[in-house]
Amino acid sequence: MSLEHVAIVLVGLLVGTVVGLSLGVLVHRRPRLRAATLNVCGVILTVPSLAMYALLLALLGMIGAVPVVVTLALYSLLPIVRNTVTGLLGVDASVVESAQGVGMGPWQRLLSIELPLAWPVVVTGMRVSAVLLVGLAALGPIVGGPGLGELIFAGLRVITSPNAVNLALMGTFGVVLVGLLLDAAFLLLIRSTTSRGIR
Repeated sequence: MSLEHVAIVLVGLLVGTVVGLSLGVLVHRRPRLRAATLNVCGVILTVPSLAMYALLLALLGMIGAVPVVVTLALYSLLPIVRNTVTGLLGVDASVVESAQGVGMGPWQRLLSIELPLAWPVVVTGMRVSAVLLVGLAALGPIVGGPGLGELIFAGLRVITSPNAVNLALMGTFGVVLVGLLLDAAFLLLIRSTTSRGIR
């Protein structure tokens, strides 16, 4: 069950990272579009998670992992987009100009210079999203999703039983442990994928 929880979080985070990173790259040099994108992502994050699950259940017309993954991906966008934009805008303009001066095209500069320099900030956004999604994924069983939330809801279903508290605590501690492990994993990822010169 813990592995299912980690898996659903990582899949949602992967989808959110692909979308969020792409959006951040596309809008970081366009102030109006950047502001609009960040505002939309911020609004998504303010929608109560139960309402989001219910809305996606109605829109997708299915239960299971799919509405959970979509919900998690949507909630992951703001930290990833914001940190991608912040990281890219924080790259020294003289470095970009030097790369342009030696004949690098826009995409070559982005992939070879700008993204590597912005990488620690980008991964920090992913780290924030990962920890956020661990808790949100615990509500996934509402729409038939997998994960440690099943233990919590099982305890709520038998609230008068002596085992109710034990089930709820097992699920809660499991979610906390997964969150701590993912946080540590992303710290290790940042350290291992960032060159010493920009740490």
